[in-house]
Amino acid sequence: APYFRVFNPVMQGVKFDPDGDYVRKYIPELAQLPGASAHTPWDAPLLAAEYPERIVDHSVERNEALARLAELKN
Repeated sequence: APYFRVFNPVMQGVKFDPDGDYVRKYIPELAQLPGASAHTPWDAPLLAAEYPERIVDHSVERNEALARLAELKN
């Protein structure tokens, strides 16, 4: 392949589950969040104090993965 694609799980969720129904069904802690906010619970004011921080920052890790891939190609 001419390029390496790194999918963003939040963007995929918003694209294929725009109302967050799947997320709310399988993650009971997020059942109270409206609409697409279920895809980004760390930004939701309703959960700000209770919900844990993200373990992985996708944009940082994406850049890391692409940099490592570039090293392997050289």
